Amino acid sequence: MGDVPLGYISRSESFSAAHRLHSKSLSDAENVRTFGKCNNLNGHGHNYTVTMTLKGRIDPITGMIENLSVVKDILDKVVIQAMDHKNLDKDVDFFLKHPSTTENIAYYIWMESIKFLTCPNKLYEIKVQETDNNSAIFRGEYNL
Repeated sequence: MGDVPLGYISRSESFSAAHRLHSKSLSDAENVRTFGKCNNLNGHGHNYTVTMTLKGRIDPITGMIENLSVVKDILDKVVIQAMDHKNLDKDVDFFLKHPSTTENIAYYIWMESIKFLTCPNKLYEIKVQETDNNSAIFRGEYNL
């Protein structure tokens, strides 16, 4: 049959959300030192862009790694429905216990997304762009 080529596909979605960078494990003074103006009691907001990338074999019959409509549906459930126009710290249960950093947002999206993939090992990367200058990537790696 020969070698089957590997490829990557990505889809991006944008959402708007408010949050406050704050850790319940730190004192108020430590939170201010750690998070600065992002620890503002009233929070602040961002227009985020999330990119989900899958890696897999390019099917010789369909020419696809995965149907992008599947990725679109997952992003709709995990990102748009759960986080768009929400206060992450108050409206998303995960962030009741974890600071809503860009890194944790990427991790949360990964953990929720694998629940909907028929082949979770195809998930290669979640990238969350918080601002033009700041982004975080999670690739399912732990404790390097």
